[in-house]
Amino acid sequence: MAHEVLAAVLQVRYTTPAGEHPQAHGPASLRVLLWRRALDPHIGRWSLPGGRLRPDEDVETSIRRQLAEKVDVKQLSHVEQLAVFSAPDRVPGPRVVATAFLGLVPAGVDPVVPEDTAWHPVDALPRTAFDHEAIVLRARDRLRAKLSYTNLGFALAPKEFTMSTLRELYSAALGYPVSATNLQRVLSRRGLLVPSGRTASPGRTGGRPAALYSFAHAGMQVTDPFAVLRPPTPKRPATRERARRSPTP
Repeated sequence: MAHEVLAAVLQVRYTTPAGEHPQAHGPASLRVLLWRRALDPHIGRWSLPGGRLRPDEDVETSIRRQLAEKVDVKQLSHVEQLAVFSAPDRVPGPRVVATAFLGLVPAGVDPVVPEDTAWHPVDALPRTAFDHEAIVLRARDRLRAKLSYTNLGFALAPKEFTMSTLRELYSAALGYPVSATNLQRVLSRRGLLVPSGRTASPGRTGGRPAALYSFAHAGMQVTDPFAVLRPPTPKRPATRERARRSPTP
């Protein structure tokens, strides 16, 4: 029985509209790094980076090595073991057990990747090899859960950020809009945000410079084990009772 290691490397990335200034960007989205398989089975399909576990290495050492060697991703802000995928028929042919990892790359970092490798929106995945789509979705769900009760946002954010930027990162990762005011209130109450005392450069439209913050710790910590971030409750449309008029005598 063979043993492989795979990594669902996630990053919140922005799309720069064609013809726009490099500082201008479109909406942020959570993306995963995939490469095209060059061998059968499933040749040409998109798959998670990784490979076989060497006899002289543990699983985390293996996946870090393979990400650095095969897709040149060395700037991981967080790595954790996700799950073991061991269904007997998960790949055709001889049985292969996979240990999957969640890896995070902070926003603003743009690793140079090979031509056969690309970032794909997690919510609009292409056709993938084997059970790799299920692994990506498991990684997405793990990230969303931990954003509720840990400080894992540090691994998505650049070293310094405005609250507007952090709101965009959380919204993209969670899959629903987040209020910057509420986010700042929650993270500040947990002691996770540190004001830098500096401000961001004003954008092309000018305006008041925004304050810059950083996370207090660059390592994952459980901050509120019972917290759950939930999508905003839709507002019900206002209803107006019809005034009843007495019949005219």
